[in-house]
Amino acid sequence: MFISSAFAQSAPAAAAGGDMQSTLMSMLPLLLMFVVLYFVMIRPQMKKQKEHRNMIDALAKGDEVITAGGLLGKVSKIGDAYIGVELSAGVEVQMQRSAVIQVLPKGSLK
Repeated sequence: MFISSAFAQSAPAAAAGGDMQSTLMSMLPLLLMFVVLYFVMIRPQMKKQKEHRNMIDALAKGDEVITAGGLLGKVSKIGDAYIGVELSAGVEVQMQRSAVIQVLPKGSLK
């Protein structure tokens, strides 16, 4: 009983000409979703990372910055991987360059 129904189900698969086109059409929505995902999420994120990298490379002594921890200070020393940030008179901390999230306009800190 079960064997004859299994043979009956496999019989229509002989028409292989339409299978290629149906496979291609079934993959089209997946491909379309990837393209939309790239332009909506991946590309803007890459652009934002590039802008952050350029901002960190352009840091100079005397720039006023905000760090990822929320500290505001003035750049006092610059190294390859680390910078010195003066938080107030006589208080200086060392941190990674990548911890800087924003460079403020000159004169923002009083």
